[in-house]
Amino acid sequence: MDEENKNLPVPEDPEGPEEAKEPEKLENIVYDWARSLAAAVVSVVLLFAFGVRLIGVSGPSMQDTLYTGDRLVVLGSLLSGFEAGDVVVVNDYNAELSETIVKRIIAVGGQTVDIDFASGVVYVDGEALEEPYIKEPTYTTEGTEFPLTLAEDEVFIMGDNRNHSTDSRSYRLGPVKRGYIQGRAVFLLSPGETPDTGKRDWSRVGFID
Repeated sequence: MDEENKNLPVPEDPEGPEEAKEPEKLENIVYDWARSLAAAVVSVVLLFAFGVRLIGVSGPSMQDTLYTGDRLVVLGSLLSGFEAGDVVVVNDYNAELSETIVKRIIAVGGQTVDIDFASGVVYVDGEALEEPYIKEPTYTTEGTEFPLTLAEDEVFIMGDNRNHSTDSRSYRLGPVKRGYIQGRAVFLLSPGETPDTGKRDWSRVGFID
């Protein structure tokens, strides 16, 4: 240091002397981890409750649209509305239905359903439906009396394989309240085996009509 500067006062650090940082407490670390874990769990629960999920198809009631072993992408009720023509997943909503089922909405609240079981034609509000998705015309009655007018919070569901499906035609099941619909099946992600060939037809992968 120069002789003329050695007696000058040393300027102070405006930020003050550097203080040693205290190590983070264990309870703070545990709290942060617990909060992150809780947020992740809540996100997963919300995703599966209201968002996107995968379900598997079992049984012949939706042939030839869907087969046993098909894996479907389903949009939850908060992400998708429901209308006639949609393929939906329904909860076990009464004692006669012990598992979730996959069916197609034929009519919605306020509409009137009628079926001519001699010709196999389904009518909604007096208009014959064009149903290119069905395996064969609707000949089995299942006990529900028609014509049937739906309440505002109900939908009428049927399988595409009409004569091998237990659905809203059955007096044991009847129309379904919207609250029991888990979601709308929108995409076939992985095909099951086609009964005729015993093989998976990967060309079927895609959006569900």
